[in-house]
Amino acid sequence: MELSKKTTILFPPELHEHLSRVARERGTSLGELVREACESVYGAVSTPERRAAVREMRALALPVTDVATMKRESVPEPGEIEA
Repeated sequence: MELSKKTTILFPPELHEHLSRVARERGTSLGELVREACESVYGAVSTPERRAAVREMRALALPVTDVATMKRESVPEPGEIEA
C-alpha cells in the first residue's frame, strides 16, 4: 500500500498510551494500528467484495431458523450463567 497522505491526530494521553501499548504488543506501528482501525470501521468495500463475502457466508450453511428460536437458543436464561 502506498502511503502518500499525511494526517495529524491528537489523542488524549491515556488513549495514546493504550494504543501505543497495543501496537507494541502486536509488533506494529501506531500508524498502522490506526490505519487498520479506520479501514475496519470506515473502509470502502467494493460491491464485488461484498458479494463475494455474502457467497462465502452462504456457503457456510449455518443453521438458521426464526428470530424467536434463535434468541431462545443464543441468549441464556437468568441463572444459567455461572458466576
